[in-house]
Amino acid sequence: MSLLNRIERGRPMNEAPARLQEVRIRRATFPTQRDTFTELKERIQDRLISELDPSMDLSRTEEVRRTIETMYDQFLMQEGLVLSRAERQRLFDQIVAEILGYGPLEPLLRDDTITEIMVNGPNRIYIERNGKIEPVNAIFESEEHLMRIIDRIVSPLGRRIDESSPMVDARLPDGSRVNAIIPPLALNGPTLTIRKFARKPLTVEDLIRFGSITPEAIEFLKACVIARLNIIVSGGTGSGKTTLLNILSGFIPGDERIITIENAAELQLRQEHVVTLESRPPNIEGKGEVTIRDLVINSLRMRPDRIVVGECRGGEALDMLQAMNTGHDGSLTTLHANSPRDALARLETMCLMAGMDLPVRAIREQIASAVDLIIHQERMRDGSRKVVQITEVQGMEGDVIVLSDIFQFEQQGIENGRVIGRLKPTGIRPKFIEKIEAANIHLPPQIFGVTAGMRMR
Repeated sequence: MSLLNRIERGRPMNEAPARLQEVRIRRATFPTQRDTFTELKERIQDRLISELDPSMDLSRTEEVRRTIETMYDQFLMQEGLVLSRAERQRLFDQIVAEILGYGPLEPLLRDDTITEIMVNGPNRIYIERNGKIEPVNAIFESEEHLMRIIDRIVSPLGRRIDESSPMVDARLPDGSRVNAIIPPLALNGPTLTIRKFARKPLTVEDLIRFGSITPEAIEFLKACVIARLNIIVSGGTGSGKTTLLNILSGFIPGDERIITIENAAELQLRQEHVVTLESRPPNIEGKGEVTIRDLVINSLRMRPDRIVVGECRGGEALDMLQAMNTGHDGSLTTLHANSPRDALARLETMCLMAGMDLPVRAIREQIASAVDLIIHQERMRDGSRKVVQITEVQGMEGDVIVLSDIFQFEQQGIENGRVIGRLKPTGIRPKFIEKIEAANIHLPPQIFGVTAGMRMR
């Protein structure tokens, strides 16, 4: 089988990092946008594709790259072109990106200061850097070019995107989260959103240095995780929920069996005894779907010490609550909400989505009994992410779930466009402090803002 045929069959990225045949396609349209540099790049690409050895092992990326570089230098000599060192390197990088990578996205993916990449059609690419969105000077050649890159991302995962299935969630080999949506749903052309995965996971020290949380709050949360309290991390999109969940998961003792359940595997747990489960969308016949709820139910048969659900979005919330109430203490999850109170309301709604005809009071009793703590994060106006509330779920009073803030963010002002403030204790000691002390963890009163001699509530 020829090299081009191997690529065209859509082998996984670790077997065939690119479809070399793709870069042969010419764009006869938009001829006025084609400059000399682009024409030179495509001419060299065509020669490289036609002369690369069809039997080459494409999974050996570094070897393929060296071969391309040797051939590239020979072609430039044969063309008699004189390029500056910067131009020569730029041309080579772009050609390799088309053959082995993701085209115009490659330099953006390599830039560690970029946290999100947003492609709104072939001619508009935006990035998020330091919490702020800005455009970049990069484009795709056409919608077809963008579609080929999207297909290159999703095909190795056994997923597809076409008119019959115009939305897809996927991930890059490094774990970066990818969402793509194409026409007819996306009217501006294929739209791609990539939430980049940090090459070096953020640590507790990083969050403290960024001002996202205080050392006192971290000490308290660490005690809560070790003491097997059930914790929910709430917040809006891009508020840092998954990052915080990953850090909290790091506090789980290494001798416990952890089951993680996600739509796209993002958590980076350092413990050895971790089982990672990932949901699966339906196939082309609409069969074979495995939902988060299915995985939560199955995880209960896997002898878990801890169940960590990347995000609750639907009926799996009810199964998660039942797991918390039936001996699986210390479970962790996230959900989208604007406040801890809204998080409880959303939990109620998701439980109703499970299709069980349960009265609202019964659901609230399940929530009040299962959930011990809600950590709420927000993305501030300056783009920073901060923990703004750490709230205890105390129980029921009548038909209402009682909440009590243990820590609360106090904004002191704005300086040079940055939000100034600090997460402060409210002076209230949580009712579940007995559980923490039962785990032989004794927190100093100062963590809760109580000085010696003061009476704690």
